[in-house]
Amino acid sequence: MTADEASARQQPLWFLFLLALAVAGGAVSYMPFLTVLLPVRINALTGTDDVAALSYATFAGAIVASLANILFGWLSDLSGSRRGWILAGLVISGAMLVSMTRAETLGELIAFLMVWQLGLNMMLGPLSAWAGDCVPDRQKGLLGGFFAFAPALGALSGALITIPGIADTQGRLWLIALIVAALVVPALVMGKGRAMPHLVRPRMADEADKPDSLRKRSVVVNMWVARLLVQIAEAALFAFLLFWLRSLSPDFSENKAANLFSLAVCIAVPVALITGKWSDKASRPLLPLSVAAAISATGLLAMAFSQSISLALAGYVLFGVASMTFLSLHSSQTLRVLPKPQHRGRDLGLFNLTNTLPSLIIPGLVISLVPGLGFSVLFMVLAALAVLASVLIAVFSKPI
Repeated sequence: MTADEASARQQPLWFLFLLALAVAGGAVSYMPFLTVLLPVRINALTGTDDVAALSYATFAGAIVASLANILFGWLSDLSGSRRGWILAGLVISGAMLVSMTRAETLGELIAFLMVWQLGLNMMLGPLSAWAGDCVPDRQKGLLGGFFAFAPALGALSGALITIPGIADTQGRLWLIALIVAALVVPALVMGKGRAMPHLVRPRMADEADKPDSLRKRSVVVNMWVARLLVQIAEAALFAFLLFWLRSLSPDFSENKAANLFSLAVCIAVPVALITGKWSDKASRPLLPLSVAAAISATGLLAMAFSQSISLALAGYVLFGVASMTFLSLHSSQTLRVLPKPQHRGRDLGLFNLTNTLPSLIIPGLVISLVPGLGFSVLFMVLAALAVLASVLIAVFSKPI
């Protein structure tokens, strides 16, 4: 097979969908657990809504997640196999999840949480790299659109397991584990032999001239920084959305805030799919990222200057849809710009730091701005970060 014939090969849509469902399995595993079930378990152990205990637990989990994602991505590079690591991580994370109720002290719960994060990232790190091994560049935009299902299914699973009377605490953990397995296993079973040799062929540094190598390195750095900046804005809104809405309307309920988040997530799915498909056809993979970051900034500015709850809600939906579209498409286009396939898993682990570092940055940022200056100033700062992200990617938005 010639190089042109290899690059023309595509994966069937059903396989892209299965890959996206597997990635969504990761979101289903951690979104309802970290946002609902972990706080409930800490309350059961301590007898109070212990914010400090929850902070310690999530911080320890984030550290393990960061290191484990790099480690297992790198090990899957060395072993030359992804599916075995994914399956092992699925089993370990599922087993640890359903064992959380066995923890009788906060220290034991944190230990269980850390091992769970180890197994979860044993699954997620190689899974992301496997997508890079299988999906050609001409389909990465569409793949990114499918990735938008991950937060949507994560939010839906949280709503499902919290239906009154559906299950007790242990039953909810089992339900999550089973849903995750149902989402991940089909890709493992039906994806055998789907790798494309030209996507995994080791690439040496001397295969490209020096100017081209420097440009690609700059693209990677700019992509990393841009994702971090947008993630900071997105995570800040995720954590403090309800507090901000209640500063505008004191009787704004938790249910309304959850519905608002769900609305943005659901709208983002077709937007990301359409935009990703367009980027493939137009051969402009990075342009939608720059535009989405700019629209995110517009939404944040609308929130900063809103004088009514209706304008505030519209600004948040605009921000939410644009930022989620950005993050979904960014995840797939990162697979395009990484320089060496033989280090794909390790390098994606380094990109994953953009998902965990915001949890270390946001508390200090919010505490330094909101008490004295209010949410409006915070949103203006976050808008500036989104604009910078847009500019960083726009520099390299021409075909790569």
